[in-house]
Amino acid sequence: MSTAESTGRPGPSWAADRAVPGRERLGRAALASFAVAAAADLGSLLADWHLGHVIAKPLLMPLLVAYVITRGAPRLLVAALLFGWGGDLALLFDAEAAFLVGMGSFAVGHVCYLVLFGKRPANALLGGGYALALLGTVALLWSDLPADLRIPVAGYSLLLTAMAFRSSALGLRAGIGGALFLLSDTLIATGVAEWPQLPRPDFWIMATYLAAQYLLATGATTREAGVP
Repeated sequence: MSTAESTGRPGPSWAADRAVPGRERLGRAALASFAVAAAADLGSLLADWHLGHVIAKPLLMPLLVAYVITRGAPRLLVAALLFGWGGDLALLFDAEAAFLVGMGSFAVGHVCYLVLFGKRPANALLGGGYALALLGTVALLWSDLPADLRIPVAGYSLLLTAMAFRSSALGLRAGIGGALFLLSDTLIATGVAEWPQLPRPDFWIMATYLAAQYLLATGATTREAGVP
C-alpha cells in the first residue's frame, strides 16, 4: 500500500505532473519506432529484401501495442493487435498450414474488435454495401481457390466483413481502418486464387494492413469513440 493510500491523502501533485508527460514521451517514442519499422518493412518489400522483411515485420504490432497502451487502450484492443501479431508471424512461413494458423489468429483478433465495437449503431446502407461486396468477392474467388481452403476463406471473409462494417460505428478513422483491412486481406485472397497481381503485391498488402491497424487502433482510443 502506498503512503498516499495509508494516510488517506492524495499523492503529491508533482508526481502526477511527471507521470503524464513521461507517458506521452513513451507514446511518441513507440509511435516513432512503429513508423521506422513500418518504413523498413515496406522498403524491404519494395527492394525484394526478404531478410529485412523478416526482421521488421515482427516488431510492428508490439510497437503499436506499446503506443496505444500509453493512450489508455482497452484490453480488447490490445488483444486484437496481439492476435494480429500472431497472424503476422504465421504468414512469414510459406506453407498452407501456416496460412490457416495465421487466418485463425486474425479471426480471433476480429472477434476482439467486434466485441470492442459493441452495439453502437452503424449505417444500414453501408452494411448492405459490405454484404454485396462479400457475396460478390466470395463468388468470384470460389472456383479459383484450392478446394480445401474455400470454406475457411469464406468463413473468415464473413467475419472480416462484419468487423469492417462495425468499425464504422467508432467514426470515420476506424471505419477507414476496417475497410483497408478488408482490402488488404482481399489482396491476399486473390494471390491464393492465383489471380493476376499488381507489381510487388506484398508491398500493397502490407501497406494497407499497417494503415488499417493504425487507424483502427487510434480510432478506438480517441475520446470521440467512447470506448470504455
